[in-house]
Amino acid sequence: MDSPTRDTVSGAPGRSAPTAVLIATCVSTLVVNANTSAVSILLPAISADTGTSLDTLQWAVTGYSLVGAAVIVTSGALGDVFGRRLVFLGGLALFIVSCVLIALSDSGGGVIAGRAVQGAAGATILACGMSLLSVSASGEGQVRAVTLWGGASAVGAAAGPLVGGLLVDGTGWQGLFWIDAGIALACVPITLRGVTESRDPDRSRQIDFAGTVLIAVVLAPALLALSEGADWGWTSPAVLACLALSLASCVAFVAVERRVAAPLVDLRLLKDRVLIGATVGILLSAGVINGLMYLVSLYFQNPATLAMSPLEAGLATLPATVGLIAVTPLVPRMVQRLNIGPVIAVGFAAATAGCALLVFVRGDWRYAAFVLPLVLLAAGLGLVNGPASSASTSSVSADDVGAASGISNMARYIGAAAFTAAVATVNATVGESRRSGGDGEADALAAGLSSACLVLTVASGVGMLLSVLAVRARRRRAEPGAYGAAAASHAHTVPVGDLGDR
Repeated sequence: MDSPTRDTVSGAPGRSAPTAVLIATCVSTLVVNANTSAVSILLPAISADTGTSLDTLQWAVTGYSLVGAAVIVTSGALGDVFGRRLVFLGGLALFIVSCVLIALSDSGGGVIAGRAVQGAAGATILACGMSLLSVSASGEGQVRAVTLWGGASAVGAAAGPLVGGLLVDGTGWQGLFWIDAGIALACVPITLRGVTESRDPDRSRQIDFAGTVLIAVVLAPALLALSEGADWGWTSPAVLACLALSLASCVAFVAVERRVAAPLVDLRLLKDRVLIGATVGILLSAGVINGLMYLVSLYFQNPATLAMSPLEAGLATLPATVGLIAVTPLVPRMVQRLNIGPVIAVGFAAATAGCALLVFVRGDWRYAAFVLPLVLLAAGLGLVNGPASSASTSSVSADDVGAASGISNMARYIGAAAFTAAVATVNATVGESRRSGGDGEADALAAGLSSACLVLTVASGVGMLLSVLAVRARRRRAEPGAYGAAAASHAHTVPVGDLGDR
């Protein structure tokens, strides 16, 4: 396959992506995002069916993101070296296997293990699918392809809770995973017949497997301590041992990254102020949206609060989807007028306001009180996602764009995992404390949600303050592809600066 020329900036027509590539990458991305966004809606049904507590099942969410953070860069590197189509097909196969494992599981442990496998599969599908799409088109055709990819991702994220809720009522929670497995299976022959293999012959053939393992070892014990600290005691030997292991692994990771030819994280880039600011913004925005959607999905379905069915809870997330879709077309124009930093600041300000409103939640609140906070949060983070993704790649040289994008991709998964674990712990701990103090179930649940939303409010506020670090991002290098995929960038950062160059 001929490498496309870098004509995205100049606006030349370029080449359009073949239909088979568009179908394989967009459909698989839609399924991955739908599956990811649906899981929180399914957790109460999984808990009732398997007898596993919701506190334990939060690892079905955090485990997915933990593995995704470790694998996202490595899977893209494997595709560059051994063939993007080959590794993409491997991701599809792994996704199918994970869906079957989850659907056949009769225990919470089986579901959590299957979701961990699914984290690796989803990261591989997103990374290699985006690479396949980028090398198959150029110029305006490339921008259209990325925009379509972003639209498919957004549709999947929006449809996931609705489809998941509908299937719980009709087929049981297993139905979503059987259907997703079938759709992924249908993508296999399309990929085999219509997608041309491609590689990057100039890339080092060394793969940083040690870095991949160490990222997981850094995150896993830290998240375990965060999740279990309230029960074990924050100064207990178990918590301290987890933190010590995480710290030692972090030191080892830095040592490894300094020595390998193709590091998972290019430490040299961490000196770039704009990249760091944008990456922190990406981490915070991913953490806030994933953490809040986890909380409200459970809160809406609890019999003591709103007592929604899974389908009703899925429908209840629509205001967030509407807010996100409404602001996405406005982002490029706002960036041109205000520049990247101020737009990110405005986005975080709106998200902070949305989270702050939920701090005042009470046990007698009805659903209507949640609508405005959800819209503010989603619209605000919609303003953050595209510009932060663009800033993370536009601040470095063309040769470093892929490495910068890898850092942002990893940060997105880490944010989702860390914040979901953190707010789940705060929610459960405060709720239990209030029950022990004599509060009713509804008031205890509301107190837990309020405290967790206070954490998210602080995180969004920090994002607003730090957004000034992105002010120096250069608009002339911010490409349209970033904004086409903005609605999906809570799950994945599109390497826009690298489009057309691989």
